[in-house]
Amino acid sequence: MSAKAVLSAKAPPAVSTKMQFSLAGFTQVDGSRVFAFEGLAGDRTRHSFTVKANLALARQYRIPLQDLPLLCLALLDACEPGGPVHAFTYSEAQMRLHADHAASLKQAARRRVPPRPNHNATPSPWPLPASTEIS
Repeated sequence: MSAKAVLSAKAPPAVSTKMQFSLAGFTQVDGSRVFAFEGLAGDRTRHSFTVKANLALARQYRIPLQDLPLLCLALLDACEPGGPVHAFTYSEAQMRLHADHAASLKQAARRRVPPRPNHNATPSPWPLPASTEIS
């Protein structure tokens, strides 16, 4: 069998149906931040997406500005955009859900009790005095 026949007999590479996103930038519009993302589909076509996040709501739910791009990216990943809609909004309900999740993680970290040190297993850095018997 020739090398050409072996190459043509191989299965075509699997094409990922999941879109990959990259942040293209953001703009500020009427108290909201609009994040622009570029999506790369499995067939290597590029699509533009935007996600709008209300900054007053982000402050209300104590979401840091630097977390918003990742939260918007997670929204795009969850939506699996493939239809005609390319503009999304990060809603107040999603911000509340994120804030509740962050608060529960913080509370769980406070409840976690640090392990107690085992003083018997740790050798003393100071030598014990030699026992001297007085006769």
